[in-house]
Amino acid sequence: MSHSSKKAVITAIVSNALVTLIKFIASFLSGSASMANEAVHSLMDTLNQGFLFLGLRESEKPADTTYAFGHGQKKYLWNLWSAIGLFSIGAGLGLSHAWHSWHKLGETHGPVMANILGHEIDTLWINLTVLAIGFLLEGYSFLVAMKEFLKRMRAHGEKSPIAYLLKADDPTLMAIVLEDSAAMLGLTLAALGIILSAATGYGEYDILFSALIAIMLGGIAFYLSFINMRFLADMRDMEAEYLFQEVVENHPELERYHDLRSIIIDEQHTVLIAEIELKEEAMINGLRKKIGDTEAQILDELTHNEEQRKQLLRYARDRAAVEVIIGRAERIIDEIEQDIKSRLPRVSHITLEVEGVCASENLPLSEDGSPCSEEGAPAS
Repeated sequence: MSHSSKKAVITAIVSNALVTLIKFIASFLSGSASMANEAVHSLMDTLNQGFLFLGLRESEKPADTTYAFGHGQKKYLWNLWSAIGLFSIGAGLGLSHAWHSWHKLGETHGPVMANILGHEIDTLWINLTVLAIGFLLEGYSFLVAMKEFLKRMRAHGEKSPIAYLLKADDPTLMAIVLEDSAAMLGLTLAALGIILSAATGYGEYDILFSALIAIMLGGIAFYLSFINMRFLADMRDMEAEYLFQEVVENHPELERYHDLRSIIIDEQHTVLIAEIELKEEAMINGLRKKIGDTEAQILDELTHNEEQRKQLLRYARDRAAVEVIIGRAERIIDEIEQDIKSRLPRVSHITLEVEGVCASENLPLSEDGSPCSEEGAPAS
């Protein structure tokens, strides 16, 4: 996990834990439905961000015998569990509390004045003070997350935060940004409900805005679930595939490609698989001389005795041909891999298979009229 992402998660956990505590105290003293739902909201935020941190920590584990490409997708599992479970529970509890508060309208909801250390204090000011403190703490967490969000947005060449939010490749950062944004909106809704109820004497305002907070939690749960499910469904990395197509089209020794596929493991690891066909001149030019040089080198390594060299000549010739041909294919594949990884570092694994060699158009075709050889040979 990057240092900036880790800082955003830890900052959110600490700030939300503090806000949760003071909101529950305020809701107990005032009996406000909006404040109670805000307390539940902050509790869900805190637990969710704890899950995000666990997911990030698990995703850092290296590849092993069970997880060949690392543990990166565990992050999405933790995020999905958090979104579906915690936020859905939070939305359900919030709506349930609003419903019960609606049916208790006209009853005594709690003291208008709270006795704190022997002093009578209007609960309206308790609620507003708590919301102001929460706004400051949540605001700091929001600024930390947004700083990293905007940094990545600019790095991707995107100008619209909303557009980038819909297509960003880091669900953990998206979750933090959405949660902190929802927290700021929730505080505003709670303040409106409390102020309107106090000003008009109608408790319906407090209950209405508490229900809106709960519905907002449910909306976040749905959206975060959608984001994480995309990455758990073997989603293709289209940017990596388009880059591969560009590299093949511009490479002087490649004719075409087939069966191009990709899988996103996580935002830092993409697996790319394809079959390629090489141009005949890439393999043929200078081939005989290179094979001859390699043949002589192999014989020199084996023996300097002329009689033995004659006996080993066929073996050295065959081995030299194999080494040179495979070496040329591997060099081309290495060039493709280095080009793609230098331009898109998240493409961590590339598997290419040489499907054939395409004959030059000015040369005779094969007996079956096909310009390309049909035998494929795995090259990487």
